[in-house]
Amino acid sequence: MQAVNGVSFTLQAGQVVGLIGANGAGKTTTMRLLATLDIPDRGTVRLGGIDIVERPNEVRRRIGWMPDHFAPYKDTTVRDYLDFFGRAHGLRGADLARRVEEVTVFTDLTELASRQMEKLSKGQTQRLCLARTLLNDPEFLLLDEPAAGLDPKARLEFKNLVRVLRERGKTILISSHILSELGEMCDTLIFMDRGTVMHHGDTDSIRRGGATTGACLLDITVDGPVAPLLEWLVVRPGWKLTEERRDGVRAEFANAEPAALAAELRRLVLDGVAVVNFHREHRRLEEAFVDMLRDPQAARARPPAEPPLLPPVLPPSVEKLP
Repeated sequence: MQAVNGVSFTLQAGQVVGLIGANGAGKTTTMRLLATLDIPDRGTVRLGGIDIVERPNEVRRRIGWMPDHFAPYKDTTVRDYLDFFGRAHGLRGADLARRVEEVTVFTDLTELASRQMEKLSKGQTQRLCLARTLLNDPEFLLLDEPAAGLDPKARLEFKNLVRVLRERGKTILISSHILSELGEMCDTLIFMDRGTVMHHGDTDSIRRGGATTGACLLDITVDGPVAPLLEWLVVRPGWKLTEERRDGVRAEFANAEPAALAAELRRLVLDGVAVVNFHREHRRLEEAFVDMLRDPQAARARPPAEPPLLPPVLPPSVEKLP
């Protein structure tokens, strides 16, 4: 059984990229291949021109891997845990102490340095795992479901950490089911389903949707009952209701041209619907993902974005993984 099949993409250095897919889509397998933990049956994975199968140790020095689950060590403090992994990376003496201090401060674990690992909260444990991932100062970070199970405060803290890492020039690949948060953090998104890449593009183009279909999504708010607006949408050509709310709707219109939208708004008002707000809206990432699952052929048929100009040192590219 193949976990991934024909996967091919290139990541631009310095970007935050989201990897999206349902359970079993092949996200974790793809990340484990990039982390040199699994070996592809065929195909090539390269980091800055280095083949990860032929020279894995060189690649490991340049990546940081944060798995979706890891077990705390018993009777081990936060500081001792980071000290152990720092030594595993070859750090010694003053360099080791300095690096452990740096990642502890960065992940806001200084006050917890003497606490036993098993007594940490979920959010604190995730920050500790990230601190471990950063010990070797990697240029490329692989974060598998890093925000899973976190409360809203911990999610916000994690997003801030990702923002700072991006500002420091790190390239970050994040796997997550929390699509709305990926949209806020990521420059581009990779949609996977059943071991294949369905779409790879920037978040704005995925949300707009109209760039490839000619349609656009609109939010309409009314004063009073929604029923007149719903009746108007049913008889008016080119409209499709996507969501009904207490004070209005979200609906898709077949023509994204500004003149066409202006004409529809005028018609809506003239027909007596009490419109108080009418504006164009981006699709939610969840909606875009569901649309791609419903029509995978259309998703794959979309023209790929122009390949970016890449710096001399590139993050991993994956070419035709099985």
